Amino acid sequence: MADGKKESMDMSDMKMADGKKESMDMSDMKMADGKKESMDMSDMKMAHESMMMSADFEKKFWVSLVLTIPVLFMSDLMGALKTAILVFPGSQWLSAVLASIIFFYGGGIFIKHARMELQMRKPAMMSLIAMAIIVAYLYSLFTLFTNMKMDFWLELTTLIDIMLLGHWLEQKATSKASDSLEQMAALLPSEAIVLHGDMQMKMALSDIKIGQTVLVGAGEKVPVDGKIVDGSSDINEAMVTGESRPVAKKLGDQVIGGSLNGNGSLKVLVTGTGQSGFVAQVMDMIAKAQQQKSKSESLADEVSSWLFYIALVVGIITFISWYMFTKNFDTALERLVTVLVIACPHALGLAIPLVIARSTSIGATNGLLVRNRQAIENATKIDTIAMDKTGTLTEGKFIVSEYTNDQVLTIIASLETNSTHPLAKSIVSFANQKKLSLLAAQNVNAIAGVGLEGDINGKHYQLVSAKYLMDQHIVFDEKQNHRLADQGNSLSYLVADTHVLGFVAQGDLIRPQSKALIAGLKKLAINPVMLTGDNTGSAKIVADQLGITDIHAELLPADKDKIVAQYIKEGHKIAMVGDGINDAPSLTRADIGIAIGAGTDVAVDSADVVLVKSDPADILRFLKLAKKTMVKMIENLWWGAGYNLIAIPLAAGLLAPIGIILSPAVGAAIMALSTLVVALNAMTLKA
Repeated sequence: MADGKKESMDMSDMKMADGKKESMDMSDMKMADGKKESMDMSDMKMAHESMMMSADFEKKFWVSLVLTIPVLFMSDLMGALKTAILVFPGSQWLSAVLASIIFFYGGGIFIKHARMELQMRKPAMMSLIAMAIIVAYLYSLFTLFTNMKMDFWLELTTLIDIMLLGHWLEQKATSKASDSLEQMAALLPSEAIVLHGDMQMKMALSDIKIGQTVLVGAGEKVPVDGKIVDGSSDINEAMVTGESRPVAKKLGDQVIGGSLNGNGSLKVLVTGTGQSGFVAQVMDMIAKAQQQKSKSESLADEVSSWLFYIALVVGIITFISWYMFTKNFDTALERLVTVLVIACPHALGLAIPLVIARSTSIGATNGLLVRNRQAIENATKIDTIAMDKTGTLTEGKFIVSEYTNDQVLTIIASLETNSTHPLAKSIVSFANQKKLSLLAAQNVNAIAGVGLEGDINGKHYQLVSAKYLMDQHIVFDEKQNHRLADQGNSLSYLVADTHVLGFVAQGDLIRPQSKALIAGLKKLAINPVMLTGDNTGSAKIVADQLGITDIHAELLPADKDKIVAQYIKEGHKIAMVGDGINDAPSLTRADIGIAIGAGTDVAVDSADVVLVKSDPADILRFLKLAKKTMVKMIENLWWGAGYNLIAIPLAAGLLAPIGIILSPAVGAAIMALSTLVVALNAMTLKA
């Protein structure tokens, strides 16, 4: 750590989220062609939103709606208009045929997923919908063949229409663009150069074995995990550690597949590839976190679960009571069916989706992309927010923070003019901003693992690190070096004739909004936590300036994931904010994953919420929007489910002794009114 840079850990010792290394079954993840095989959907049964993403709800809705129109005109609800428009011999059979098409085409998906819920003994929204449409369909068929007057064709078709509309709106509002696991797989090149003695052979990554040696050229991605057996270079491991400064690597050091090699050429002994490599392990952590997170129940599912059991119990009591008092099976069955059908109000299917659609629209307009509705429900319970440092609380890019003088800066920028290294570009850009006249540099060459050298006006210069100066016993201001390095700066020294002429220090700037964010979180009684792969010194400097006292530094992705899991285990509701690949597992694991929009695709695709404008202050805006949204969701659930508090007892015949019994037609009218109320209430949600 003398040079202020974090040493790479031995990947053979890298821990998984539970503290132990696990190998990934290739039947679950295929790394060779950069694609992910389908995950076992049996592990994702409770994630209704995820399971049903592939269903074409829009198409099913419009087809079902068109077929419902003639059913409406042939129903008793039309009264006198029914006779005038669509009454003819066999019209009841036409209603049955149209309703059957809607039942199997539009309602089949609800029955399928209700079966999954019941297999897990967790009936929820799908079970409530399926119970209502199955009972309505079977009873209506029974009345058709027994010539009974009352049927539920209209209730059946309109219920399916409303539920399809609700799921279509919700899917449209929170649909995901791509898959973080596929993005992870794409980090690795598909091929690598394998050395066989003096021969070089290009091989597919899937064919490379542990113990072989691969050649990694300058500027190339490291294809496998391994150990350097020849050469040295600076390697960008930001995807692993989150630290934007390249790490100097030499003989015997470990390298990680997916990291980016600098200017040096390396020969690497393969120690991990395919299912045993670092990227595969991170993919495994993301997949496991997704499965764990999918087990949480939504508020609507909890309400639906209660309604399911209430409807069953009341329905059974109703049937027994009516049969005992009337001795009429048909009457008792009619009351039972009425209770079970009315128990699934149309409004409940729209109560949440309409609010979610409105909320996500408001969020998108204000730079907040909500990709998982569960995040809104969890937001009001959050008591801890963990944040990555680099790229989240800081800008994630180095700028010149201090330097000796303009003359030294001019020479350094002149040497760095043709370099593509991020630190070099920063120096040149800063010199140009100061309108310094750069000089022509000749014979510029990289000094692998050290810096570079070149000639300007016939004089030879070197641009090197503090470690190189110490190794060569060149005198420099070590006290100044420690001061700047402890502030999170990266220092480069200009040397000529073994004398230090000056230096340039580059540091990562704290985002202007970060301080207000931390203060705002504390006002909300939310504990801010820093989880970073950066070195402890850099992390502490930033944390002290922002007022963060809970710091965890020098972390690998598995470490971050493990810490987030520990907070959850202790009963905390935690959100994770990050922008890098190294944040992806913890973003997925957390109750809410929040990605900075300017971050990597992997981080964005692992998150529940994306801050499109990359403004950390938008975290506070999201929390406020979520709070308002939850208020509307609860109000709508009361309007939707509260309808049942009146409708179910009336349908059961509670007021039958005084001549008041809820008919299906009146029940349908009340359903329509309840649906209108939740729609209007959802639209009152404001930014």
